[in-house]
Amino acid sequence: MSAPDRFQHWDSVYRTRESAAVSWFQAEPTVTLALVELLGVPRDAAIIDVGGGASRLVDHLLAASYTDLTVLDLSPAALAVSQTRLGEAAGVEWIAEDLLSWQPARHYDLWHDRAVLHFLSGEDVATYRELLERSVAPGGCVILGTFAPDGPEQCSGLPVARYSTADLTHFLAPTFVVVEERHELHTTPSGATQSFAWVAASRVSP
Repeated sequence: MSAPDRFQHWDSVYRTRESAAVSWFQAEPTVTLALVELLGVPRDAAIIDVGGGASRLVDHLLAASYTDLTVLDLSPAALAVSQTRLGEAAGVEWIAEDLLSWQPARHYDLWHDRAVLHFLSGEDVATYRELLERSVAPGGCVILGTFAPDGPEQCSGLPVARYSTADLTHFLAPTFVVVEERHELHTTPSGATQSFAWVAASRVSP
């Protein structure tokens, strides 16, 4: 999918549907929060949530006193949902850009992605992996969540890739070493279940 098509698709989703009605909505991102705690992420760590436009994760991180938060999404409409919900929340930088063409201006101590990677294919996957190399600080961490092998084959009308925790471990190696694996059965607002694979990984010292 081209960058303009990606933008049109996702911005349309958030302009035409309630954010709490989409299949990926979570009132509380329990797996992510557990992995953040397991990794021992400091309260002043630089954290980026990619594809996190309307996600409630930023709310929970603010409530837990994290002070350096960035949310990146290609859809301004998705980001507007969170900005309206949170108001002028201190410690949040909002970036409306396509992740695959974004040029990070800093390093991050924690990269969080729930369900961006599994929408990518071909060279876009390699672009994403190279971006991780450039974006995550020495000693930093990554939390990735994707559809598992028994998860959906499509989401929001788009085909997705499905990953096992072993696949994600291979994807991150050798720069990042997985320290925790999780499996989640996410219940959608309509009551369906979706199987997710999760890993938390630390960057290996050079």
